[in-house]
Amino acid sequence: MSMAASLAARTGRFLGTDPKLLGFGITAAFASSFGQTYFIALSGGAIRDTFDLGHGDFGAVYSTATLASAGALIWTGKLIDRIDLRLWTSAIILALAAACALMSQVESVALLLVTLFMLRHFGQGLLSHTGATSLARYFTTGRGRAIGMAGAGYPLGEALFPLAAVALMAAVGWREMWLIAAGAMLVGFLPAQLALLGGHGARQRDYVARLAREEEAERAAAATRPSGMRGPHWTRAEVLRDPRFHLVMPAMLAPSFIITGIFFHQVHIVEVKGWSLAWYSAAFVAYAAATVPAGLIYGVVIDRIGAARALPYFLPGMVIACIVLATGDHPLTVWIFMIFGGANAGMTQTLGSALWAEVYGVRHLGAIRALTTACMVFSTAASPFILGALIDAGLDIETILLLCAGYAAIGVGLSIAGRGRYAPRA
Repeated sequence: MSMAASLAARTGRFLGTDPKLLGFGITAAFASSFGQTYFIALSGGAIRDTFDLGHGDFGAVYSTATLASAGALIWTGKLIDRIDLRLWTSAIILALAAACALMSQVESVALLLVTLFMLRHFGQGLLSHTGATSLARYFTTGRGRAIGMAGAGYPLGEALFPLAAVALMAAVGWREMWLIAAGAMLVGFLPAQLALLGGHGARQRDYVARLAREEEAERAAAATRPSGMRGPHWTRAEVLRDPRFHLVMPAMLAPSFIITGIFFHQVHIVEVKGWSLAWYSAAFVAYAAATVPAGLIYGVVIDRIGAARALPYFLPGMVIACIVLATGDHPLTVWIFMIFGGANAGMTQTLGSALWAEVYGVRHLGAIRALTTACMVFSTAASPFILGALIDAGLDIETILLLCAGYAAIGVGLSIAGRGRYAPRA
């Protein structure tokens, strides 16, 4: 049997272990699109015209809302450890639907700030957090593959929603487009997620029983167990005191910081490079197409060697992507950038949840991922402002992109150091 056929056979068997939970993770990632930067930015021009906002003014409102979302996520995200997943998911989807409906009616900058906060918090923040945390918690065998497969929901949204949103805005207007999005959350995503969580009570009971067995084994082995990642389930406070966490986090945040900054200022990049915006937007197909296989392959690698040992392999693609975009002017440059950037996105989505579950356990995983997701959201708030300030200061976009490549290269070094610190000891 060929390697490809063997991988396909193993993947097929794995899909049968808990297809509903995998579907839940994919759907959560897909539905989070309504709170992602690329989707909100599609109506950014109309919003600026409606409220007479400049690019900097709208960027400031957007960054403020995102920063507030990151701060709140530290506290709201940990509630997933205590609330039944079905109730929790229903509340998030209803809140995100309300945010979409509110966007269709917003009449002031103050209300726009509140609406953007809700979209970012319940969409990009909590809905993404819910899908990834659930997969990392309930999948013990094949955790990397599960997270990699569920990550397909993000590029699926990136491939479909921009086209649909642009068509709807042209046909009925930007406000009506957001109202239709609210209806899709209520009529489509809410029933789908509840159906995919059918039978979750049995899964939760198995999880609680597994935790009890693990804790008993930990108590029995406490006298001989070495320090490091094979310890007990860490609390968030213990994670914050772990120097290894602070070593690795700058590397983990590099992709979200860089990609969000580039996407937010994509119009400026297109103008400097002399490309058309339509050509640039079409390249998102390459971004989406590269994300899924990269996430799946990286998930297999994580399952084989462990997330900690796989750390150094997720950022080199981002270094290449930034250098290519900085140095190339040919129209095909953007497609090469999107391929490498999409591959990095798929690997990053897979690594994040798998690493924290492997290193720190799953009992407090919701609280830990709430912290890391809040840091990620914070980075997405900071990058549009920082890159915009550099542009306003007169720095050319090529230099800015090379600085981003340098940040990613430093992240590679931190990942290599983190691999050595996190690796299990004999």
